[in-house]
Amino acid sequence: MSDKYDAILEDIAAGVNGFIGASIVDLESGMPLATKATRDFDLDTASAYNSELVKAKLNTMRILNLSGLEDMLLTLQTQLHLIKLVGTEAFIYVAADRQSTNLALLRSAVNRAAVGLG
Repeated sequence: MSDKYDAILEDIAAGVNGFIGASIVDLESGMPLATKATRDFDLDTASAYNSELVKAKLNTMRILNLSGLEDMLLTLQTQLHLIKLVGTEAFIYVAADRQSTNLALLRSAVNRAAVGLG
């Protein structure tokens, strides 16, 4: 399975200008199932904390009787971070340089890759 995950992350990296790093993360444990980074970027820590962020959002949605979370975007001054849910047990996390990419291209690359996990 790891080869499949590695190939998915390679596809994302190839499709995103300014790619910094990405991981496929087990939502419950927060552990990355696969990672890829082109810079010094702590994907283990990012994966764990983003897992908590996703769980908190899902809990908020449950309380508000909402459903259908597809992705979450965090916009930093110099980076875009996209979290794409894949089913109910995992998500793809991608960080990219904000000056080198745009949200539409980032989201498109991640959505194409997510099909491989479905």
